Parts: sequence; structure tokens; C-alpha cells
Amino acid sequence: METVAEIREKLGAEWIPAIYRDRIRVQRTRAYSLELPKTEHRAEIQHTLLGIELKVGNKRFSCPDLSTARYLQVFARIGCPEVAIPYDITKISTLADELEISWHKTLLFFEELTKSKVASAKGRMRSGLIKEIRHELEEIGAGSLMPEFRQTTRQRDN
Repeated sequence: METVAEIREKLGAEWIPAIYRDRIRVQRTRAYSLELPKTEHRAEIQHTLLGIELKVGNKRFSCPDLSTARYLQVFARIGCPEVAIPYDITKISTLADELEISWHKTLLFFEELTKSKVASAKGRMRSGLIKEIRHELEEIGAGSLMPEFRQTTRQRDN
């Protein structure tokens, strides 16, 4: 689809799968399962008495902090059933910022490219765009459930 190719080209390194591949998966990560159907979803962050939750449809996911909720929200919107979360929690906030900016830029470019289309064609094209992003993210993969810990106890000879 030419619209997807144009958006991918305009975004370059800010394309969501590019951020995921080049900035997230190169780190030590853990897999997180959202257990969502592979469709676009409305995802809301809710502040409750028990903490922060990400509400996607009828499901609620408890999040340890706001940055993790923001990070997962982008992937929940796309409908990714499994994603990788950086093990180093100090990096999640900046990655969540990058992903949110990329998501909004993707939608802005999409609106710009499809402003002359009828609503039904726009809906099909948006669905195709979301499917392509999800497909690329699934190809990269979520990694293992727990990160690998390299424990070397061998000491140098002096």
C-alpha cells in the first residue's frame, strides 16, 4: 500500500517498528503479554485507588508507574498481543515519549495523505496501516519472558 510506504518514508527512524527494533530490542528486555485481539483498540490510562491501570476494552492491566502505562498504551492501540518492555525502568519514560510522538505523527501524516478520500476508504486504509505496523512489530518479536543475566564470577589473574 503506497500510503504506508509514504508514511514509513516520512517518519524514517521515527517509524514505530524502527524505534522498537533499533532502540528497544537492542536492550535487555522482558516480554509482556497484553492478550488482545489483533485489531486497533482504544486504550485509556486510569488512575485508581490501587494505582495506575491501562484499560483496553473490558480488560485492565495494572502498571507500576505512569511511564509504563504510556509505553504499553501505544502497543495496545495497535493491538499487539505481546511486546518487549525494557528491563531498565529509567529508560521507559523516554521511549514512551518517542513512541507517543511517533504514533501521533503517523496519524497526522495519515490524515494529510487521505484528506480527499471518502470515510469508508479512509477506514480501510487506516486498518491497513495499523496491520502493517503490527505485522512489523510481530516480526521483530517480544523476546523472552525474562531477560538473560550474565553472571561471570571469573576473576582476572594478577
